[in-house]
Amino acid sequence: MTTPKAPHSFPGTPAGPPPGCPAHGADPVGPFGAGGLRRLYGPEAERDAPGLFEKLRAEHGPVAPALLHDDVPIWVVLGHSENLHMLRTHSVYTRNSRRWRLVQDGTLGPDYPLTPLFAWQPICSFAEGAERERLRGAVNNAMKQIDYRGVRRAINRHSNRLVNEFGQDGRADLVSQFTDHLPMLVMLDVLGLPEEYNEQMVDAARDMLQGTETANASNAAIMGILERHVARRRAQPDDDFTSSLLEDEARLTDDEVAQHLRLVLIAAYEATSNLTANVLRMVLTDPRFRAQLNGGQMTVPEAVEQTLWDQPPFSNMLGYFAVQDAELGGQQIRKGDALLLNIAAANVDPVVRPDLEANMQGNRAHLAFGGGVYECPGDDLGRAIADTGVDALLMRLPDVELAVPETDLHWTNSLISSHLKELPVVFSPRQPLELSSSPGQTGAARTDWEISSPAPRPSAAGPVPPQAAPHVPAPPTADGPVAAVPAQRRGAWRRLVEWVRGG
Repeated sequence: MTTPKAPHSFPGTPAGPPPGCPAHGADPVGPFGAGGLRRLYGPEAERDAPGLFEKLRAEHGPVAPALLHDDVPIWVVLGHSENLHMLRTHSVYTRNSRRWRLVQDGTLGPDYPLTPLFAWQPICSFAEGAERERLRGAVNNAMKQIDYRGVRRAINRHSNRLVNEFGQDGRADLVSQFTDHLPMLVMLDVLGLPEEYNEQMVDAARDMLQGTETANASNAAIMGILERHVARRRAQPDDDFTSSLLEDEARLTDDEVAQHLRLVLIAAYEATSNLTANVLRMVLTDPRFRAQLNGGQMTVPEAVEQTLWDQPPFSNMLGYFAVQDAELGGQQIRKGDALLLNIAAANVDPVVRPDLEANMQGNRAHLAFGGGVYECPGDDLGRAIADTGVDALLMRLPDVELAVPETDLHWTNSLISSHLKELPVVFSPRQPLELSSSPGQTGAARTDWEISSPAPRPSAAGPVPPQAAPHVPAPPTADGPVAAVPAQRRGAWRRLVEWVRGG
């Protein structure tokens, strides 16, 4: 692990901890480090990251000095408008980590645990100027080739397959058995990779994103799989995202294609896994949400958008780097400084959101997908996986309930995200559905799920009228709507889904 040779000091910060500060005599993972600055790692950060960032806001305002792993200095951008300014002013703030002073002087080497999150690669996220336009254009073009209605059918099918695996048990952990796997299965489909890679990719991606000692090895394993896949598609193109990148007029190299596949795969997987788990947690625990469901006032896509405000899938994004001296949020940023995009703190900035209990439906001003020239190009794909997956699960398990008190739920926290460890639930056992062939399986026709029409938007229909008379429902199918159930037995989830679909 690399330790900074000569710790860089922020302008105006003291050379050591203030008198009486807990940092005096503290161990290396105490809350304070060099210059009396708060650490973004260690027990306090893992226990209560939101509380830590609110302390920084109270002490320093919308932009605060802090320390990354090994006491590497960084500016934490907490304010909503300050984050937007950084995102939109790409002439001053870039994602090219070669601009970082500590990378230029060799302080941060390849063995630094967070290196996989910021190390320069030939991808649109890190490129600048004309090169960024070339690479981002290729990604945007490939995204346009994705058939979202077909993807939604694939999401529905994968969701039902996962529910089939635990539905007869009457209990499950929706994280390890559903939300950890659904996004990866879908993304493997989109990229054209066989689903046999699912378990390996999930484990490697989770390890890499947590910045463990084996993060670099996990990153190398993922890149090895993707590089071999690119070589196969270069020789034998198919109807998938990988082939679209290879065939784009921008003429990306094999390395550029593999790096962009990694970008899309990891970003979409982590973001959507967290988002789907957080939506389900809200459904199962938030009294306001349940009351709205019972009243038929909130759709699943609206629940997704509310969650993007309250619990964004990426809490932070590392990193942004100043290409010149600048002022931001009352702080003097120097050329070569690093900045942390703090999405979670920006989303609860009291300047733009004074009442955290206020309903945010229909408001997409959150920063969950970034913004400016570096805005995530796959936001619609992430939303599709989350709302279609939750929709499919709730239709299969309309009486699902949390199996433990909400206070027993815990998260694994890393610098960039908080991942729900478990979401144990109980429900009435369900028999497996007979599913049609799934994309990615041997012998399955890809045209089965790649349809040429665009994804439908949620219906604006009103509440479902009462059933005239109870009747026994026909068995549901994986690709179609679930038949109506007797009015007196319909759960809140089933009523919601029927309303959304106009059933």
